[in-house]
Amino acid sequence: MDKIFISFLMFFLFVSCLDKKENNSDDNLFTEYKGWWIYGEGLHLFKDEISLDEYVVIFPNEDSIEIIDLYLSIAEMEYFPMDVQLNGNVSEDSLIVSDFEILYIQGCDEQ
Repeated sequence: MDKIFISFLMFFLFVSCLDKKENNSDDNLFTEYKGWWIYGEGLHLFKDEISLDEYVVIFPNEDSIEIIDLYLSIAEMEYFPMDVQLNGNVSEDSLIVSDFEILYIQGCDEQ
């Protein structure tokens, strides 16, 4: 009976370790970037708030027309910076976005 219990316990610990490794590797697939998303003349740009590096933004999981409509419906004009958090990977001078969140819209305070 003790051998069965010890075998079960070892198996459970082994499976738990494998599960943690898989969860950690999933978290490392994408990096979180905060900064400003700017769209103008057909080009999406992102400026990182920490490094101030600029990247061309690519949204492979989104329809290109819908993403432009989203930007323009919020910003109401081209070249209007929006605070965003982007999750993705950098490839050369491009940021390939897997997920994003609009945090704040820059603009004038109307009074």
